[in-house]
Amino acid sequence: MTAITKPSRRKPAAEPENADTPTVASLTSSLQSIGVPGPLAMGGVSIDFIREAASPFLDGYSITGERTALAELLAADEPDESDPLYPRLLLLDERERELRDMETRWKSRNGADEVVKIDEARSMRQLGSLVTEGEDSMTLHTKEGYRLFVGRAKDPQGAYPAIVGGKRIASALRSLWMLTSLDNPYADWALVHHEHTLSLMKDLIEKEIKKGKEELESMRARGLSYGLLVSAEPKSLELGFKSPYGYAIAELMVSYDYFIRLVKTLGRKNLISDDQERIRIREVTRVIRRHFGETARFERWLMRPELRELARADFMPGVVAEGAKRVTAAAGIFGPIPADIFSGRMAPRHSRRRLQLTEQDKKMLLQVSAELAKAEAAGIAESAASAEAVEAEAAQLV
Repeated sequence: MTAITKPSRRKPAAEPENADTPTVASLTSSLQSIGVPGPLAMGGVSIDFIREAASPFLDGYSITGERTALAELLAADEPDESDPLYPRLLLLDERERELRDMETRWKSRNGADEVVKIDEARSMRQLGSLVTEGEDSMTLHTKEGYRLFVGRAKDPQGAYPAIVGGKRIASALRSLWMLTSLDNPYADWALVHHEHTLSLMKDLIEKEIKKGKEELESMRARGLSYGLLVSAEPKSLELGFKSPYGYAIAELMVSYDYFIRLVKTLGRKNLISDDQERIRIREVTRVIRRHFGETARFERWLMRPELRELARADFMPGVVAEGAKRVTAAAGIFGPIPADIFSGRMAPRHSRRRLQLTEQDKKMLLQVSAELAKAEAAGIAESAASAEAVEAEAAQLV
């Protein structure tokens, strides 16, 4: 007896010998070889059923296939017991109960293998969360490095401008990282921008460190060995950051602090002048502070109550009025979101986004992303045309 399937006018194609999915006949034969019957018998009636390779049952019983085949009986308030398919309906009910029991057992064992004792399997729930062994710390030697980390608030008299420090930026990055769990595309954009700029800043510092080391090595080759300046009382700070981005800031801080020590060593040993020392330090410091300001701006606006709930769903057609307002406000503050960021093709290194998108969601996401890409290309073309017009006007004035 063959399995009941949907009628088809076409003759089914022959299954290739090396097919991954077994045919009903081969599956039935394999099951019977280990003692599992093919069609089941219930109340003296032989019952055939639809099978599938991914079935949780040894005989390949397909609950999904049977529910489709028995749709009319399932929809009936009182199924006809004289219907030839009624025994299959009873079998379906039995298999669904078995599946629920299997799922309950699986959950109670935390998914552990059957050879594992039940108390061992349940002990998994008692595992504590991962914590840092010991303390994370950062040691700084220079006042410049320490100031860059702690920042500076605006003084009451207004004589000294505020400085956004590394500690403040680590907190801002954590907030942006948390916003990614809400599927906020502008938070993704802020983190991607930060990662890119952070890489450039690290390269700039490493370049300056390499140049300083080469100057010291040149003197060493001539017979002068100079030691690197260190603090008589360096300060060690506990970190305890709550996001991966905080530790990236700590890496930047110690590299900057080492760069300051190296440049000051060059000045102390008469290898560069006082002006050269100040210029080198000022150029690197300005780049870092400028970037810190950009990141702080992203966090300051995106964490406002009016924008905190911003999500990709707000960009979709038919969105509620509040969502549309959030999109308009964000675009007015930061500009239109890049298409690659919105689509997810360009994503931050660390994210809390854990959405399970349906095929319809993915299709809509790509559609909106394509529209953003067109708008982005049009904006670039308009900017280029405007620049050309300005250059042409300037040329006429010369």
